[in-house]
Amino acid sequence: MTIQIGDRLPEGTLAEFIENETAGCSLGPNTFQVADLVKGKKIVIFGLPGAFTPGCSVQHVPGFVKHADEIRAKGVDEIWCISVNDAFVMGAWGRDQKATGIVRMMADGNATFTRSLGLDNDYSAHGMGTRSKRYSMLVEDGVVKTLDIDAKGIDASSAESMLQKLG
Repeated sequence: MTIQIGDRLPEGTLAEFIENETAGCSLGPNTFQVADLVKGKKIVIFGLPGAFTPGCSVQHVPGFVKHADEIRAKGVDEIWCISVNDAFVMGAWGRDQKATGIVRMMADGNATFTRSLGLDNDYSAHGMGTRSKRYSMLVEDGVVKTLDIDAKGIDASSAESMLQKLG
């Protein structure tokens, strides 16, 4: 069942490749509990089928990088990109997209969190296995406030669409 507006995000773990070691975060892949990350924060999350894929690399991530300051100006604490890739790939993709420090590139390597959201999709026909549907959501203190899923293309889940929803 797909998560709905008003639902609390499910328990889960995501990984992020950390570029610079800090207290509590070592260099390289680090895992985080979603509930801990969202507590008390307003977060824009967008999910997409895969790192380095054409639509994701040409439109989806660049839109959120470009509009990050405008999104944050609306009171958003963080912007996350979640994909069913490993943390090494997400880290490399973040560097490629110049997203480091702007959009948190969160890895869901086994699609466990994506499945718990009900936003998984079978891309086996394209040789990609289980991936994420293309979506965006606004989450406040772990509760879904908006949810937009694209059946095709990148319209409902775009950064521009999120900006309109944020007012």
